[in-house]
Amino acid sequence: MNMASTFIKPMHPEGRRFVAIFGAVTLVLFLIWDPLGWLGVLLTVWCYYFFRDPERVTPDRPGLVISPADGIVSLIEPAVPPAELGMADVPLTRVSVFMNVFNCHVNRAPVAGTVKAIAYRPGKFFNASLDKASVDNERNSLRITMADGRDIAVVQIAGLVARRIVCFVKPEAPLAAGERFGLIRFGSRLDVYLPDGVAPLVAIGQTMVAGETVIADLKG
Repeated sequence: MNMASTFIKPMHPEGRRFVAIFGAVTLVLFLIWDPLGWLGVLLTVWCYYFFRDPERVTPDRPGLVISPADGIVSLIEPAVPPAELGMADVPLTRVSVFMNVFNCHVNRAPVAGTVKAIAYRPGKFFNASLDKASVDNERNSLRITMADGRDIAVVQIAGLVARRIVCFVKPEAPLAAGERFGLIRFGSRLDVYLPDGVAPLVAIGQTMVAGETVIADLKG
């Protein structure tokens, strides 16, 4: 096994300027006082690590719903999807994955389908692990329509530290399961609204791997 590839992961382009800024500040800190410079080195390494973008192996069996984010399942509960997506005003099972500042923050599509709606809504910056974050926090919502006509909603939610939600896709874009669709800077949360009648296969507190961990089976 290549040890370098085990510990050194590729960085998403979104992080390049941040690492450059951290590196420049680190040089200044070394000019001021060496211990501050070494602290800057540690923060620069953390910044690189935050924006890592490792390859993932997505299960290819049709009907699986895959985790859109690395992190911990923080909530599983019935909730109405964001109104701006134009979905039915009925509660669906919502699975929330909370990402801390050490998780990989590249977001991946939970299912294959077509992006039928994208809706950004500004808001507050409560701790993303709280239930009210789904309603009050800044968010970006996607409605993905699958081949069988059913919809899944996936919502990027800013957190206490996060101040920037990035979405890479446009309406009517096709998505493959596990394909990268966005990123949130510096700690946040992803909500997945499962179709009516679909039960989650995960539990609160379970560790999730974006693009790999199965959340639910639409054919189960």
